[in-house]
Amino acid sequence: MELTQAALNDLLDQLGPAGGHLYLPGDLDPEELTDLLTDRYGAPRTLVLDGRTDPAVDASRGAALLSPFGDRAVTLRAWAYGDQWVGAGTTRDAEGGERAVLAVARREVPGAWAVAPRDGEEEDADWVGRLRGITGWAEAARRPDVDWVGMESRLGTALPGDYKRMVETFGAGAFDAFLDLRQEPRTGPRADGLLIWAGTEHEELYCWRVEGDDPDRWPVVVRSFDDGDVRFDCGAAEFVCRVLVDPEHPFTMARYFGTHWFMNYRTGQSI
Repeated sequence: MELTQAALNDLLDQLGPAGGHLYLPGDLDPEELTDLLTDRYGAPRTLVLDGRTDPAVDASRGAALLSPFGDRAVTLRAWAYGDQWVGAGTTRDAEGGERAVLAVARREVPGAWAVAPRDGEEEDADWVGRLRGITGWAEAARRPDVDWVGMESRLGTALPGDYKRMVETFGAGAFDAFLDLRQEPRTGPRADGLLIWAGTEHEELYCWRVEGDDPDRWPVVVRSFDDGDVRFDCGAAEFVCRVLVDPEHPFTMARYFGTHWFMNYRTGQSI
C-alpha cells in the first residue's frame, strides 16, 4: 500500500468522526504512517512502547485509543486534534501476529474553559492558564529553559511575561493548527515600532506596539496582508484566548472550530 496524505485522508474517512480502528495491510510500514501523521498533526505522545504502557496515560492523554486493544498494543502513538484523538502503531491480533493499526477516538475538551472572561474582569487574570484549559493542554512544559536573557539582549528589549510563559508551556507549534506562535519575536519589515510574536497562514501578523517601558502593557496590533493595522489593548495570551473562543472577535476562530487545541511542530516525541 502506497502511503500519501490523500491515502491517509481516505483511511480517516473510513473511521469517521465517531472513531474506531483499522488494521492495515501487511506491506504498510508503521513508521511511514507515523511520519505522515507527525507531518500533519505535530509531535505525538507515545502511549505504548515495546508493549509497555506509559503510566501517565489517562483520559486527558489519549487513553481512549487503548480501549479496543487491551494489553495487545505493541507500540501506539497519539495526536490531539480538536475533539479527536488519532492513534497509530502496531498491535497483536487474535493469532498473535503483529499488525499496523490506525485508530480514532473522541477527545473531551474541558467545558469549564469554553468561554474566556469578558472585558472588565480581573486585570491580573492568568491568561496562559486559561489558554491551557481552552486547548485541553495537559503536557509538561515544552521549553522550560528558554534563554530569555540572551534573546532579550539580541532584541534590545525585555519581552512580555505572558508571551514567555506561552513559549515555555507550548513550545513550537500553532493554535488550532492555524495561529503560529513564534519562538523568538522579530521586527517588522519597516522600522515602525512593531515586534512580531505570531502569525497565520492568511498572512496576518500578530505584533506588539513597542511603547513605554513596561512590556506587559504593550498593546497587540494585527497587521493584515495589505498592511492595515488593528490595535487591541490587551496582552498576547489574552488576545489568543479571545480569538479562540469569542465569536464576535474580529479575528475569531470560534466560528470555524468548536473545540481548540495546540498542534506541536516536529520537535521530538513526548513519552
